[in-house]
Amino acid sequence: MVKVLCVLYSGGKDAQEEKRLLGTIENSLGLKDELAKGNHTFVVTDDKEGPNSKMAKEIVDADVVITTPFHPGYLSKEIIASAKNLKLCITAGVGSDHVDLNAANERKITVAEVSGSNVVSVAEHVVMTILILVRNYNIGHEQISQNKNNGWLVAAIARDAYDLEGKVVGTIGAGRIGYRVLQRMVPFNCKELLYFDYQDLPADAAKQVNARRVADLNDFLSQCDVVTVNCPLHEGTRNLINKDNIKHMKKGAWLINTARGAICNAEAVKEAVESGHILGYGGDVWNHQPAPADHPWRTMYNPHGGGNAMVPHYSGTTLDAQKRYADGTREILNNWLNNKPQNPANLIVENGEYATKAYGQRKTTVA
Repeated sequence: MVKVLCVLYSGGKDAQEEKRLLGTIENSLGLKDELAKGNHTFVVTDDKEGPNSKMAKEIVDADVVITTPFHPGYLSKEIIASAKNLKLCITAGVGSDHVDLNAANERKITVAEVSGSNVVSVAEHVVMTILILVRNYNIGHEQISQNKNNGWLVAAIARDAYDLEGKVVGTIGAGRIGYRVLQRMVPFNCKELLYFDYQDLPADAAKQVNARRVADLNDFLSQCDVVTVNCPLHEGTRNLINKDNIKHMKKGAWLINTARGAICNAEAVKEAVESGHILGYGGDVWNHQPAPADHPWRTMYNPHGGGNAMVPHYSGTTLDAQKRYADGTREILNNWLNNKPQNPANLIVENGEYATKAYGQRKTTVA
């Protein structure tokens, strides 16, 4: 018998009405009944901030911690030190940067996530966000929903509305998600598709999307009309997009980030949008989640009042994705309970070592 602590978000009325919202405390990844049959202790909470939170109190004797990237339980070195029994951390989804992975390695705690569970969902969200920004959708929607008495000001929308066809689109990171974004860009007849990564795509994959690798980040940024960030967060990618290299972006370019908020420096992005150097920024990831009320991305707009396509972190938690990551979480947990080996693709750290190239201190800057 073990103790499993599960940190999820509150779904309230929505989760009560829609049982497929598996990532909520109400529906708890569908694990409650299964763990009860094994007489395991199962604690579910959305209270995760600070030393007096339920997470902080319950983790001290937990064997397993499960959390999502959408309402992450941040497992700092200090929190891990307080969890004397902790042996397994599962990310119900993709992205385990909320765990201090070096501290987990020191304790030989296994960290695993549900690889691939979000790739289609996030890639589709990237495409949606690109179109929202490039077509200046939000300004048009606000005219008819918030300014109903002011008539139609088509020119106020069209002055910052463009076609995606003929533009240069580039992805930082061309892994599972980044490559799918490139695939989805092909029908838009872009001028060119670029990628910045520490290695080349396989020749056949690059040929399928007709994408060209640019090895230098500043050179890459200078060529793109649209930049989308699709790489993991680790020591080498934190603040990867910053005040110094934003200067290399084309004036009027757009920046999209559905990877991790801390990859883009919040203040630098806000300054670039408000000055008009970049026409817009969009995505769903924030450097702390939920985002505080005074986060600079909540209130940034370009000089014409547009350019903000931020939403809460939900791109990888569609109902389809929730089924995938709930099933994957159950598989990881059952493998561990029954001493079965894990799917190598799901392992982040194991036995004190990094099991993936996507995380950890490395010389390269992008995974």
